[in-house]
Amino acid sequence: MKKHVLLNAPLSHVIATMGHTDQLVVCDAGLPIPAAPERIDLAVSRGVPKFMDVVQAVTAEMQIEQVILTHEFAEVSPALHIELVAHLEHLAEEQGHTITFEYVSHEEFKELTHLGRAVVRTGECTPYANVIFVSGVVF
Repeated sequence: MKKHVLLNAPLSHVIATMGHTDQLVVCDAGLPIPAAPERIDLAVSRGVPKFMDVVQAVTAEMQIEQVILTHEFAEVSPALHIELVAHLEHLAEEQGHTITFEYVSHEEFKELTHLGRAVVRTGECTPYANVIFVSGVVF
Protein backbone atom coordinates (compact mmCIF):
# COMPACT_ATOMS: atom_id res chain seq x y z
CA MET A 1 0.00 0.00 0.00
CA LYS A 2 1.21 3.52 -0.85
CA LYS A 3 2.61 5.22 2.21
CA HIS A 4 2.42 8.90 1.32
CA VAL A 5 -0.44 11.40 1.39
CA LEU A 6 -1.98 10.74 -2.01
CA LEU A 7 -3.70 7.36 -2.15
CA ASN A 8 -5.97 7.84 -5.19
CA ALA A 9 -4.34 5.73 -7.94
CA PRO A 10 -5.47 7.71 -11.02
CA LEU A 11 -4.49 11.03 -9.43
CA SER A 12 -1.16 9.66 -8.21
CA HIS A 13 -0.45 8.32 -11.72
CA VAL A 14 -1.20 11.65 -13.41
CA ILE A 15 1.12 13.55 -11.07
CA ALA A 16 3.87 10.92 -11.43
CA THR A 17 3.78 11.25 -15.22
CA MET A 18 3.65 15.06 -15.44
CA GLY A 19 6.53 17.01 -16.90
CA HIS A 20 7.61 20.62 -16.60
CA THR A 21 4.73 23.06 -17.38
CA ASP A 22 2.07 20.33 -17.58
CA GLN A 23 -1.19 21.45 -16.00
CA LEU A 24 -3.52 19.85 -13.47
CA VAL A 25 -6.92 21.36 -12.71
CA VAL A 26 -8.58 20.99 -9.31
CA CYS A 27 -12.17 22.21 -9.44
CA ASP A 28 -15.40 22.58 -7.56
CA ALA A 29 -18.42 20.39 -8.18
CA GLY A 30 -19.89 22.71 -10.82
CA LEU A 31 -17.08 23.49 -13.24
CA PRO A 32 -17.78 22.09 -16.73
CA ILE A 33 -15.14 19.48 -17.55
CA PRO A 34 -14.01 19.18 -21.16
CA ALA A 35 -13.90 15.78 -22.84
CA ALA A 36 -10.18 15.81 -23.73
CA PRO A 37 -8.37 15.85 -20.35
CA GLU A 38 -8.62 12.85 -18.06
CA ARG A 39 -11.49 13.28 -15.60
CA ILE A 40 -10.73 12.24 -12.01
CA ASP A 41 -14.04 12.61 -10.18
CA LEU A 42 -13.53 12.52 -6.42
CA ALA A 43 -16.90 14.11 -5.57
CA VAL A 44 -18.92 11.95 -3.19
CA SER A 45 -21.54 14.41 -1.98
CA ARG A 46 -21.96 18.14 -1.44
CA GLY A 47 -18.74 19.32 0.21
CA VAL A 48 -17.03 15.90 0.19
CA PRO A 49 -14.16 16.03 -0.40
CA LYS A 50 -13.44 19.66 0.28
CA PHE A 51 -11.42 21.67 -2.22
CA MET A 52 -8.60 22.38 0.26
CA ASP A 53 -8.33 18.71 1.29
CA VAL A 54 -7.64 17.78 -2.33
CA VAL A 55 -5.33 20.77 -2.85
CA GLN A 56 -3.26 19.78 0.20
CA ALA A 57 -2.94 16.17 -0.98
CA VAL A 58 -2.01 17.21 -4.53
CA THR A 59 0.54 19.81 -3.46
CA ALA A 60 2.17 17.34 -1.08
CA GLU A 61 3.08 15.26 -4.15
CA MET A 62 3.47 17.83 -6.93
CA GLN A 63 6.11 20.50 -7.56
CA ILE A 64 4.19 23.69 -8.34
CA GLU A 65 5.68 26.48 -10.46
CA GLN A 66 2.59 28.53 -11.19
CA VAL A 67 -1.09 28.66 -10.34
CA ILE A 68 -3.90 30.06 -12.44
CA LEU A 69 -6.98 31.37 -10.65
CA THR A 70 -9.96 33.50 -11.55
CA HIS A 71 -10.63 37.06 -10.52
CA GLU A 72 -14.10 35.86 -9.52
CA PHE A 73 -12.66 33.40 -6.98
CA ALA A 74 -10.91 36.22 -5.11
CA GLU A 75 -13.98 38.48 -5.30
CA VAL A 76 -16.85 36.07 -4.63
CA SER A 77 -15.23 33.55 -2.25
CA PRO A 78 -12.51 35.56 -0.47
CA ALA A 79 -12.15 33.32 2.61
CA LEU A 80 -11.36 30.19 0.61
CA HIS A 81 -9.18 32.19 -1.79
CA ILE A 82 -7.14 33.56 1.15
CA GLU A 83 -6.77 30.04 2.58
CA LEU A 84 -5.51 28.74 -0.78
CA VAL A 85 -3.04 31.59 -1.27
CA ALA A 86 -1.66 31.17 2.26
CA HIS A 87 -1.21 27.44 1.66
CA LEU A 88 0.61 28.08 -1.62
CA GLU A 89 2.86 30.74 -0.10
CA HIS A 90 3.84 28.24 2.61
CA LEU A 91 4.37 25.58 -0.06
CA ALA A 92 6.69 27.91 -2.00
CA GLU A 93 8.85 28.26 1.12
CA GLU A 94 8.94 24.47 1.58
CA GLN A 95 9.78 23.88 -2.08
CA GLY A 96 12.48 26.53 -2.10
CA HIS A 97 11.03 27.87 -5.37
CA THR A 98 8.62 30.74 -5.92
CA ILE A 99 5.11 30.09 -7.16
CA THR A 100 3.74 32.68 -9.55
CA PHE A 101 0.06 33.60 -9.55
CA GLU A 102 -1.91 34.45 -12.67
CA TYR A 103 -5.51 35.66 -12.57
CA VAL A 104 -7.86 35.32 -15.54
CA SER A 105 -11.60 35.63 -16.11
CA HIS A 106 -13.79 32.62 -15.35
CA GLU A 107 -14.53 32.25 -19.07
CA GLU A 108 -10.80 32.19 -19.91
CA PHE A 109 -10.21 29.71 -17.08
CA LYS A 110 -12.77 27.32 -18.57
CA GLU A 111 -10.94 27.51 -21.91
CA LEU A 112 -7.61 26.78 -20.20
CA THR A 113 -9.01 23.59 -18.66
CA HIS A 114 -8.87 22.06 -22.15
CA LEU A 115 -5.05 22.17 -21.90
CA GLY A 116 -4.85 20.25 -18.61
CA ARG A 117 -3.50 16.72 -18.32
CA ALA A 118 -6.41 16.00 -15.97
CA VAL A 119 -9.30 17.71 -14.22
CA VAL A 120 -9.89 16.66 -10.61
CA ARG A 121 -13.47 17.27 -9.48
CA THR A 122 -14.07 17.78 -5.77
CA GLY A 123 -17.35 17.99 -3.88
CA GLU A 124 -16.71 21.67 -3.11
CA CYS A 125 -19.74 23.91 -3.56
CA THR A 126 -18.04 27.25 -2.93
CA PRO A 127 -18.36 29.43 -6.05
CA TYR A 128 -15.27 29.62 -8.28
CA ALA A 129 -13.19 27.25 -6.12
CA ASN A 130 -10.98 26.23 -9.03
CA VAL A 131 -7.24 26.24 -9.62
CA ILE A 132 -4.85 25.18 -12.34
CA PHE A 133 -1.51 23.93 -11.06
CA VAL A 134 1.39 24.28 -13.49
CA SER A 135 4.07 21.70 -12.82
CA GLY A 136 7.58 22.80 -11.91
CA VAL A 137 10.81 20.86 -11.65
CA VAL A 138 12.44 19.68 -8.43
CA PHE A 139 15.96 20.78 -9.38
